[in-house]
Amino acid sequence: NWKSLITITILFRVVFLIATPNLSQDFYRFIWDGRMLLNGFNPYLYLPEIYQAPNYITPNQAAELVAGMGDLNASHYSNYPPLNQFCFAIAALFAHKSILGSIVAMRVLIILADIGVLYFGTKLLKALHLNPKAIFLYLLNPLIIIELTGNLHFEGIMIFFLIWSLYLLQQNKWRIAAIVLACSISLKLLPLLFLPLFFQQFKLKKLTPFYAIVGITCVLLFAPFISENLISNYSKTIGLWFGTFEFNGSFYLLIREIGYQVKGYNIIGIIGKVTPLIVVLFVLFISFFRKNKSTQQLIIALLFALSFYLFTSSTIHPWYVAMLLALSIFTKYRFPLVWSFTIVLSYSFYKNDAFINNYWLIFIEYIFVFGFMIWEVIYFKKKKQLELNQTVL
Repeated sequence: NWKSLITITILFRVVFLIATPNLSQDFYRFIWDGRMLLNGFNPYLYLPEIYQAPNYITPNQAAELVAGMGDLNASHYSNYPPLNQFCFAIAALFAHKSILGSIVAMRVLIILADIGVLYFGTKLLKALHLNPKAIFLYLLNPLIIIELTGNLHFEGIMIFFLIWSLYLLQQNKWRIAAIVLACSISLKLLPLLFLPLFFQQFKLKKLTPFYAIVGITCVLLFAPFISENLISNYSKTIGLWFGTFEFNGSFYLLIREIGYQVKGYNIIGIIGKVTPLIVVLFVLFISFFRKNKSTQQLIIALLFALSFYLFTSSTIHPWYVAMLLALSIFTKYRFPLVWSFTIVLSYSFYKNDAFINNYWLIFIEYIFVFGFMIWEVIYFKKKKQLELNQTVL
């Protein structure tokens, strides 16, 4: 029953409340950024590795935080968008001298976001005439509990804002939906990918104001951090994800292997420049040439746009699948649910400091995902055609 499911959902999260994440070092950087912001420093302009420089107001426990986040993280500028920084600052405000206190504060924010997902996700499922209990495919998924609540990844708050925005859109409250969507973008930049897909949701009279509200809200949220070095520093860090880092990719690894055979070296630099263009072209194609007028059609488009992006990425950590899983519960597709279980195989790569890929495990992970996705696409296409034929008869 509902009360039992909700109780279990909350208990599975509360059990992690005072636990220190052990599958990710990112939380050290979150705490660092929050304390820097609380000290009056722009976190986008300072590198943790030079915290002993004389112009720093050193955050409390600076040496421990820098050691915890590791050399790779400490040597790059922060790439967490402004609303994410605000969450870090809240943690610093409540616990500026305790790492565990900061962990608890951030975890409470993520748990509250999951409660918001429960509330608005249930409402959206009902509005789409779907089983409202489908929300628990997301909320009780082990990957979501471990990676978001346990390992403190803020995708959970981004997902909360995205689902809230989609619900508002379903209710024709498009102005507020635009503001909330901008909040999702300001948590993680990934929802920027979705903007073209809203094209068919409005006539021109509403479309332009919708995009304008999203843009203005994002600018206002970034405004406190704007400086002449912001774009340069931010771009350098973002560029690493496309041109340097590689972990648990699928199509990327195939293309890279072909590159080794043809060129004799790792062509990640070339792939990193071409892949974003291919992703943008794919998103534009389904934005203009696929029917996305209803909310459910839009969500399916979001699902496949994000799937294409992830399938072509060089870096896929387990928590990257969270938003894909969240979107899938508002559709008939369940291949993201399969992926949420098979991606657990990538945890074995964390045993190595260099995160060395195991290609056999990657093959097993993706063969189930692609196989199930292809089966679903064919099955639902045939089912739709059969229903059309019966309607005609």
